[in-house]
Amino acid sequence: MRISKAGLLVVLAFLAPVLVELRTVLAWANIELGVLETVALGSVIIAAILVWAFLPEGGDDEASDRDVSNSDL
Repeated sequence: MRISKAGLLVVLAFLAPVLVELRTVLAWANIELGVLETVALGSVIIAAILVWAFLPEGGDDEASDRDVSNSDL
């Protein structure tokens, strides 16, 4: 896992106000984003964050051979 569970929870919780404010910013540019579109965009962003978070960490072969998790730090 690329991020701790607590860090992932914070990122996902921070995403809700960002999406709401994104609607406001886009409204200034005369781009109307409805509730369903916001939910769809949020779902895509959340899915992308979750896929990124659960991908194994890439790196050199020597580092990938060791079993290192975020809880060991």
